[in-house]
Amino acid sequence: MNRWLAGLLMLLAVALSPGIALATAIGEPLAFDSEAQRQQYETLTRELRCTVCQSETIHESNAELAADMRRRVYQMTRDGMSADAIVDFMVARYGDYVRYRPPLQANTALLWASPFLLFGGGLLVWWQVMRRRARPDDEPQFTDQERAALERLRRGD
Repeated sequence: MNRWLAGLLMLLAVALSPGIALATAIGEPLAFDSEAQRQQYETLTRELRCTVCQSETIHESNAELAADMRRRVYQMTRDGMSADAIVDFMVARYGDYVRYRPPLQANTALLWASPFLLFGGGLLVWWQVMRRRARPDDEPQFTDQERAALERLRRGD
């Protein structure tokens, strides 16, 4: 009975945890002058990376820096700044790393090419392995003396 009750409580806790997380993440609703501003804010917060968390957008992150970045994006959006101007401001302040999709430039070319290079390298390794497997194994060629010695060893002489 106790195991059943513990299991039920665990299931209830797991079922309610997304709602609790959502309630804490939502906070106070933000007021915008237009739907276009709200959409711009949503788009920007989903495209800018939290420099503390590194693998989350500022929309998803609970870090203080992400909250500050969200507030700054909100203020600039309310002030009527364009999305490009806001991104330029964030890049000037935090560097290209703040973008989830960095632009294709000379200093980011390797970053953009690396998936293709790694895939090509993997194909090359796979091709080499398959080519080696396709070759017939060369059986060692023994001389008559070596065959006689092997035969004696097999018989136990």
